[in-house]
Amino acid sequence: MKLHLTQAAGNQLITGYSLTSISVNHRRFEQSIIVLPNEVITDWKVGEFDALTTENFEGLLTIKPEVVLLGTGIQHRFIHPKLIASLTQAHIPVECMTTDAACRTYNILMAEGRQVAAALIL
Repeated sequence: MKLHLTQAAGNQLITGYSLTSISVNHRRFEQSIIVLPNEVITDWKVGEFDALTTENFEGLLTIKPEVVLLGTGIQHRFIHPKLIASLTQAHIPVECMTTDAACRTYNILMAEGRQVAAALIL
């Protein structure tokens, strides 16, 4: 699915999503990534939802996003609260949704000027 937005104002815009890749500003990634308005984190070592650990979310604490959108793959799943306890304690909400929904939601929130992080599992 191609995603379109009239402007990204120099930010990281998710321009495409498929079951095997995510495109950010037309640059294709074939692994799970974290997308922020000002950068793409490509060393997010998550292969599948069931392999998530607390360590996968620790790096987001230093970024301090307003919200984390967790793209759980093709199936909508909910994360165990203990995995995101550090974010919860820091008052950073985590919203779980399918990866394609997380891509669309990220673009909307980013375009509104929000400090959003999309943690996207392929």
